[in-house]
Amino acid sequence: MITVRNVLQTKGTVVWQIGPRATAYDALELMAEKDIGALLVVDGEEIVGIFSERDYARKVILKGRSSKVTSVDELMSAPVFYTEPDKTIEACMALMTARRLRHLPVLEKGHILGMISIGDVVNALITEQKITISDLESYITGGYAYENT
Repeated sequence: MITVRNVLQTKGTVVWQIGPRATAYDALELMAEKDIGALLVVDGEEIVGIFSERDYARKVILKGRSSKVTSVDELMSAPVFYTEPDKTIEACMALMTARRLRHLPVLEKGHILGMISIGDVVNALITEQKITISDLESYITGGYAYENT
C-alpha cells in the first residue's frame, strides 16, 4: 500500500505558507508565482487555516469584496484537517471525500512535513492499481520475475 510518506518522497515537502493578516491579493500573488492552488495559513508556529483558490472564488469574487483589503483570515478554511505520513492513500481519499477537501497538510508530531492534494492522491491510487494489475498479469502468465513484499 502506498502511504503519504511515499507520495511526499516523490512530490517533495515544500509547503508554501502565509500569515493570517496578509491580504488575499498577497496570497494570490504567491500562489500564482509558485503555481499552486492553496497555502497553509500559519500564525507563528500554529496552523490556523488553509487558503485556496476556491476560498477566493467563493468568498471574494462572488461577494463583491476586494482582494487588496480583505485579509486571509477572513477567507481561509478552518479548522484544518490533516493526515500523518504513515497513513495510506486510501485513508486520505476517504477523509478528503467525506470532508470535501482538496488539500491536506501532512503533520508528524506537530511538525509540518508537506501537503498533498487530491490530484496527488488520485495519481498515487492509479499507480497502485497499475502495480496490482501488473502483478496479477505476471502471476496469471507465470512471469513473476520478482518477489512482491
